[in-house]
Amino acid sequence: MHILVTGAAGFLGRRLIAALLAHETLTGHSGHAERITRITAFDVVPLEGVVDPRVHVVTGDIREPEKLASLIGPDTASVFHLAAIVSGHAEQEFDLGMHINFDATRALLDRIRAMGEPTRFVMTSSVAVFGGALPETVPDHQVWAPKSSYGTQKAMADLMLSDYSRRRYVDGRSLRMPTIVVRPGKPNKAASSFASSIIREPVNGIATVCPVAPESILWLMSPARAIENLIHGHELPPEELGAGRVINMPGLSISVGAMIDALRRVAGDTAAELIIPQRDPAIERIVNSWPGNFSADYARALGFVYDTDFDSVIRTFMAENSA
Repeated sequence: MHILVTGAAGFLGRRLIAALLAHETLTGHSGHAERITRITAFDVVPLEGVVDPRVHVVTGDIREPEKLASLIGPDTASVFHLAAIVSGHAEQEFDLGMHINFDATRALLDRIRAMGEPTRFVMTSSVAVFGGALPETVPDHQVWAPKSSYGTQKAMADLMLSDYSRRRYVDGRSLRMPTIVVRPGKPNKAASSFASSIIREPVNGIATVCPVAPESILWLMSPARAIENLIHGHELPPEELGAGRVINMPGLSISVGAMIDALRRVAGDTAAELIIPQRDPAIERIVNSWPGNFSADYARALGFVYDTDFDSVIRTFMAENSA
């Protein structure tokens, strides 16, 4: 079977491809497990460091219709759509965010529709679709009310995926992910980027700024759980998705102050003292508009997994990124 992964050179894309190669099979057009014979790894920059004959690296602009048409054919059984413009960047550059986060998603769905095959389409959504006055624990039926361009774009894509699935143009699943922590590498333009920075940089002996108050609450998931859930979401039979194709993922609700306390316990006082409080009203406004806890009853019933404590998340990051 052929699988397309967009955003393949990104953090989650790279991990997902490695996990798919190890997994070896997924549910295909037949409705049964099929051997993965080809993965098209698509991004604006090339995926590097993967040496496997099943992986075909393709670069290009996801906004180009001809490029998208070349990525999906009758043999494409599954699409994992991870390409996105992150929250802070989408707020700064509205047109770019619309083109990547919404227009390209529609183009992919329309290409699948034209193929006439029951292609599975898994994409990631965001808690940024919520905003305004929210209960302490957000239920699955909570009305979406985004307060950012990024959240609006993700909400529109979620609605579109649901309707394309209702009409059986695609077998879609949108996984509404918590903030993924801890990400290696460098900070990006996401408003939530600091959530990784306040762990990653101090662990590596580098000072970093925390732009929000210690009382700010985040909904988190580790990279390992995110990859497990992407594959699990793909494998769910469509008949089990009667409560909807957009699924709030389970996660770990924790304050920024508690994250720093966990860092102190795991990595020591020296690491924790490298965090410099320097509140940024623009980032606080975006982050504090996001809910910090979800019931995620639907996802739990479907068997999605989550982290139970933040100390373990830090320990895993340190073990995976030790010299």
